[in-house]
Amino acid sequence: MAVEYRIDDLAHHSGATARTIRAYQDRGLLPRPERRGRANVYGEAHLARLQRIAGLLDRGYTLASIKELLDAWDAGRDLGGVLGLVAEVDGPWTDEQAERITRATLDERFGGAQDDDAVSEAVRLGVLVPVADAPDEFVVPSPRELAVAAELHLAGVPLSAISGHLRELRAHVEHIAARFLDFTTEHVFHPFFDHPPTDEEAAEAAALVRRLRPLAQQTVDAELARAMRSLATSYLRHRLEEHGGSEPFAEPAEDAAAEPLNTGPAPLPLPAPAARPHTHRSLRLPARTLEAVRELVGEEHVADFVAAAAEREVQARVMDGLLPRG
Repeated sequence: MAVEYRIDDLAHHSGATARTIRAYQDRGLLPRPERRGRANVYGEAHLARLQRIAGLLDRGYTLASIKELLDAWDAGRDLGGVLGLVAEVDGPWTDEQAERITRATLDERFGGAQDDDAVSEAVRLGVLVPVADAPDEFVVPSPRELAVAAELHLAGVPLSAISGHLRELRAHVEHIAARFLDFTTEHVFHPFFDHPPTDEEAAEAAALVRRLRPLAQQTVDAELARAMRSLATSYLRHRLEEHGGSEPFAEPAEDAAAEPLNTGPAPLPLPAPAARPHTHRSLRLPARTLEAVRELVGEEHVADFVAAAAEREVQARVMDGLLPRG
């Protein structure tokens, strides 16, 4: 016997509201119900249609796009290619496998102390996902990310500083991801988006997604490695020499493209903070960094600006060291 629903029953089973169901009917997304006397009756087909609409909305489709897809479906067109493309885009963008971890193991990895505030913050950030039927267990979507946090904490970084850094990092990474999507849409996927794609076009687009998926991460990895080598080497050399290190770091290969920090005809030493007077050899900065500072403060203030920036970083590190550790 076929299952029949009144609108409130259909709303309950589908997760949509009765108002939404009526709106879908008005827009042609959902067939009209059968009339039985004074009652409207819905069937399994209506429930399946509502579930399909909800799934497409979750994947970012607009109602207008969903209507085009459903009209094509109703006309007998095979949407296997389109749905395959949707599945490809929705697929994992990393080879990491989520893991489960108990609260006891979590505390042990972070030095043994129980920090409920830090755990709550990790849940808000999505680093930990509570398991509904196991109050003392969490799913870890990115074990690598959790491992980095644990190493930073054991090295002396407060948990509050780690979570703050993660929030800042995410803002930058999400900007990079958005720019990559804009870039690939403009130059690669635009031909697929100005009309409902055929199955062949959808299959071609899915293949492109598979090819391009790792490129964003590979590019970011390469550029981060380059930037860290350049900036970290210069920074650590400066700090070691500042405190009397006798063996400065070797110049990195890319320093051939750098120029001395120079505000006149001869290299000038960085001015030292008044509280800690000392002499210093002239430093070399990447040419692009020096040019950016010149544009920001002017040629005559370059040395003072770099000295002030370095001193502010030192003071920030001192303040971090004074914070209670999680």
